[in-house]
Amino acid sequence: MKLHYKGKYDGKEESLPHGEHRPGAVQFREPEPKKFTLIANGGALVLSALLLVVFFIRARNSFSEMNALVQIWIACGLWFLTLFPHELLHASCFRGDVYLYTWLNRGALFVVGPEDMSKSRFVFMSMLPNLVFGFVPFLIFLIWPFLTLAGMLGVLSISSGFGDYLNVFHALTQMPKGARTYLYGFHSYWYLP
Repeated sequence: MKLHYKGKYDGKEESLPHGEHRPGAVQFREPEPKKFTLIANGGALVLSALLLVVFFIRARNSFSEMNALVQIWIACGLWFLTLFPHELLHASCFRGDVYLYTWLNRGALFVVGPEDMSKSRFVFMSMLPNLVFGFVPFLIFLIWPFLTLAGMLGVLSISSGFGDYLNVFHALTQMPKGARTYLYGFHSYWYLP
């Protein structure tokens, strides 16, 4: 992987790095970027509400301790600090050049790489940061509920990965067996080699 930090995204999809379309490539049936962002943010809010219910039920006995509230505040700060490493974990799954952008007015950071991937590598690339920063800490919290820091970090990280889950859903439901995928602008395409 060779990471290139591109800074602030200018809002022009054609400015994103891409390769050539492959013969017979089919664009994923997915919403346009602005609608995708709205769906991802709305889904993140609903998911975080559900996870918070589980969090507060599981951590109810820990709230008698003042340090539980301190852990929650620290987790919020840690979550913010994981946003950049989240994208680095996505980037680590690319073999070639990958480009990191900030799009703060949409509440997003993202990476783009023009290389082809198998369905399984695309799913792994999409899920890796959510596993590391979300599901693993939340599972640790479910086992040891006094670790409210891990629980809250898990809630926030799992919820903020909703856009990644949409990408995984599209790959799993639209790509036939043996298909490969690639990014072209904000859109994913699949083709059979």
